[in-house]
Amino acid sequence: MLLLISIILYAILYNMPGGPLAPYLSNPHITPADIARLRHNLGMDQPVPIQYLKWLGHILTGDMGYSTSNSEPVFQAIVERIPATLELMLTSFVFSVVIGVAAGIISAVWRYSVVDYFITTLAFFGQSMPVFWFALMMQLAFAVHGVPLPFGYQIQLPSAGISSSDTFDLSDRLSHLVLPTIVLSLLSLALYSRFMRSSLLEVLGTDYMRTAAAKGLSFRTILFKHGLKNAMIPVVTILALSLPGVLGGAIITETIFAWPGTGRLFYNALTQSDIALLMGVLIMLAFLVVFSNLLADVVYAWLDPRVKYD
Repeated sequence: MLLLISIILYAILYNMPGGPLAPYLSNPHITPADIARLRHNLGMDQPVPIQYLKWLGHILTGDMGYSTSNSEPVFQAIVERIPATLELMLTSFVFSVVIGVAAGIISAVWRYSVVDYFITTLAFFGQSMPVFWFALMMQLAFAVHGVPLPFGYQIQLPSAGISSSDTFDLSDRLSHLVLPTIVLSLLSLALYSRFMRSSLLEVLGTDYMRTAAAKGLSFRTILFKHGLKNAMIPVVTILALSLPGVLGGAIITETIFAWPGTGRLFYNALTQSDIALLMGVLIMLAFLVVFSNLLADVVYAWLDPRVKYD
């Protein structure tokens, strides 16, 4: 699967307008002889299948190539930005999972109530809100104007970046983390709550749940011991597919908030036609997608004893 994905990605990126030498072509100080020498040094004067096979050989030995936009090895460029991406993506992932699953359970237990309609309305709002527009509105409200509070206080949050200084300050890092976390969590939170509500409603109507109630078990025991574990099976698929984004970052959000993660790195590589860096990030994401699907299959067997793998 990874081999097939790499072939498709390489073919698409090779036919991308500009190519890896695009930043040099617009420089008036670089002569055609310099371009020819760079093309030879990068191996771009060889047939595309030969270039791909050489790239594949380097990847198998742990060499992801050289980034022309960052002037550093691709592996080093990705590793340097993974900590910032993990900080942002894990925070938003945990926040959206906890709040989304809890909201889905509440919505299913009190279905067709005012609470259910309120959570459903917020979920539809979150699913339909464009990320780039919502991010800009959050910056405008909380960073530019500020939100007034009683007694003359005001909520004023940083608009961009990971910190305000080079020295580590926990409160400063948390304040920079608030806005991008809210923006990233909105869509996922809405998605998890809707899936959780639908799955739990289906489980609550099954025969074994009615049998457990007939035995005199409390509703809390029935819900959390028998219902929730079975209702989580469809949700696990959505959670597993979200895991690659934890390392892949969020391209739009990281770019708007100037967050120094892999998402912003990918955007910069895309604007400068840095094929080696683009391939490095995309192959990493492809590996994470395949791994997360394998992980989901393993979790299925733990959640549902009926699922067995020979």
